[in-house]
Amino acid sequence: MIRSALFVPADRAERIDKALASAADLVLVDLEDAVADSDKDAARDAVRARLDVAEANSRLAVRINALTTIAGIRDLAVLADRPPACVLLPKCESARDIIVLRGALGPDTGIIPLIESAAGLADCRAVAAAGVAAVMLGGVDLAAELGLEPGWEALRTARGMIVLACAEAGVPAIDAPFIAIDDMDALADEAKAARGIGFSAKAAIHPRQLDIINATWTPSAAELAFACEALDAYLAAGERAIRHAGRMIDAPVARALRRTLARTSAHS
Repeated sequence: MIRSALFVPADRAERIDKALASAADLVLVDLEDAVADSDKDAARDAVRARLDVAEANSRLAVRINALTTIAGIRDLAVLADRPPACVLLPKCESARDIIVLRGALGPDTGIIPLIESAAGLADCRAVAAAGVAAVMLGGVDLAAELGLEPGWEALRTARGMIVLACAEAGVPAIDAPFIAIDDMDALADEAKAARGIGFSAKAAIHPRQLDIINATWTPSAAELAFACEALDAYLAAGERAIRHAGRMIDAPVARALRRTLARTSAHS
């Protein structure tokens, strides 16, 4: 299970190495916004070389350029015969974009669409249901299109729409990066709020953000103890609704408790 996804420029090999050595659950090697147009060819070559390192491939995703651009077409030409484990698709605006990308890279490559436009947000239910690995909010681009500051309150509605679409499709929702790199307290508040409304993970733009993000989506010792005790009591009651430690435990609550234990097992 992914808790954190760290962006790193594709043309900075040393940063890719550091990112892969970090606590990030997923490393997002960026061919799009982080790379100047003049450097994109060299960045593609670097990504191709990196994909030949098999042990890195399972944690490495590549953000290509938008499919509607020449740069995006060139990205696909480089990746088609050696697809990464996962591709991050920017400017995704319909399920058709997923179909096009899957046709180019094959069925074994996971796809994470970025919802970062009004059109993409309007079609996010269809996008989430298109067999994707997860859906990520592109908060900065979406806010810019809407004429907003990319803060929590400004994008609250968009976040809710993405979480609901992902819940309906049964896929994880990944929250946008927090762009104030040095404000750890505000990052912690936003990560807690994102978890609170149903996001499964949060993107990062600097390694120092990872500890807070990972901790937010890692159950505490108290949460684990309660989950174990409550599930044991629920099973002992024949999976009937019970009261345990002042809370009702029924089938939906039991499912949530099992998810808590599964998340811990995935990162133990």
